[in-house]
Amino acid sequence: MRNGDQDGGLLHDSDAASSFKASTNELQFLQRSVRQSRMMGILSAHHRHSLMTILLIALAGFGATAFGVAVNMPEPVLASLGLISEPISTLDTDAQFEALALHRLDAYRTDLTRPGDSVAALLGRLNIADPAAVRFFRDDTASRSLFDGRPGKSVRARVDSAGRLLELIARYGALDRTRSGSHFSRLRVELIAGRLISVVESAALAPQVMVGSGTVSSSLFAATETAGVPEAVASQMIEVLSGDIDFHRDLHWGDAFAVVYEVLLADGEPVTWQTLPGRLLAAQFIARGLQHSAVWYQGVNGKGGYYSFDGQSKRRPFLASPLEFTRVSSGFSSRIHPLLKQWQRHQGVDYVAQAGTPVRCVGDGVVEFSGTRNSYGNVVQVRHSGGRTTLYAHLRRISVRTGQRVEQGERLGTVGATGWATGPHLHFEFKLGGVPRNPERLAQWSETAQIGPNGQRLFAAWTQGFQGQIELAQSTLRSGSYAE
Repeated sequence: MRNGDQDGGLLHDSDAASSFKASTNELQFLQRSVRQSRMMGILSAHHRHSLMTILLIALAGFGATAFGVAVNMPEPVLASLGLISEPISTLDTDAQFEALALHRLDAYRTDLTRPGDSVAALLGRLNIADPAAVRFFRDDTASRSLFDGRPGKSVRARVDSAGRLLELIARYGALDRTRSGSHFSRLRVELIAGRLISVVESAALAPQVMVGSGTVSSSLFAATETAGVPEAVASQMIEVLSGDIDFHRDLHWGDAFAVVYEVLLADGEPVTWQTLPGRLLAAQFIARGLQHSAVWYQGVNGKGGYYSFDGQSKRRPFLASPLEFTRVSSGFSSRIHPLLKQWQRHQGVDYVAQAGTPVRCVGDGVVEFSGTRNSYGNVVQVRHSGGRTTLYAHLRRISVRTGQRVEQGERLGTVGATGWATGPHLHFEFKLGGVPRNPERLAQWSETAQIGPNGQRLFAAWTQGFQGQIELAQSTLRSGSYAE
């Protein structure tokens, strides 16, 4: 029993020694933490005494020996802090600045000519401080075309650091008016051997295919403008799809469109001096969830036209409107007459347009009447097949005569305010068998043609690429940006 007691006592002493060693290790760890905190200036003296109190309570269960050792631990000796500084040599940039000073730096600036521009005014906006250049442009015959005619000519100048002109390139409309739709003029003035030399060249406008997409939130033209689609291209889309969609009545918030179109560029730059129509190549319009498509296709016979992606022709016997898309001021309904101030049935549609706007025939036919008729003022009436007639009133000028055969799209006259009219507009009527019908539904009543079986394979191959571009434009719209 005594031996067992002794063994048991030795065992307890061993456990106590192990506990003491572990407590000592914990104490040393905590003391190191306290020492580090002192060096960082984080713990105050009050915090240290609190920490020691917590430590003593934690060690109370390990015996008096451990307690005595913990209390009598010496205060740590803190190492002194010192500041070390070393000089850093800066890079030698003087040589680099001297090399840059020897290198010639040319500056480029671009601007557009303005109404009434003088030589000094234009060169001043281009930061050209060169009296010799001013004298040159005033005396040079070839350069006079830069200041004559319409404003909006694109000008780019290259000058040196002193403001002396080194090169100037200007682009503007073709001097030969018959080529204004396909070519442009390029004026080049260059400093060669200390002398300014000018030359005027004629260059072809280059086509470039672009895509655009948008969503209708207020108006269609506002949406196309936001998407960067030219107004002329938007008008073509409306014209082509007017047989499927009534753009006056059927547009709703959230309707979406995607177009592929062709624009003409001058040396890769936009044409700024005139409005070029561009050409619609393909379009898709989603109205109330229904898709309507159109693609330009030229068959083997050389004739081109717009078709849906399934090969149905978009050409109708009647255009949707005698004017390119404009605002309807009075529809086919009852109204108070603006002059008589009486409630009357309006037998046609009034289109607001500027005086002189061309009026086109909506379909093939023969001019049945051309002249002046009471409240209509100057008026043209055309007889079409199937007992259908159209009437165009309040014209300022008439371009056809009675008995003349006219084709779809041919000019009949211009918008005016003759007869009973409060301002320039076109009154347009459509009758079937002598009964007035709503002209805004004219194109939708027309039948269409279909590409034959022999041409379907070529047509499918042609439209495949455009369908891919339409899908690209739609995906860009879904991502929240516009394609261009």
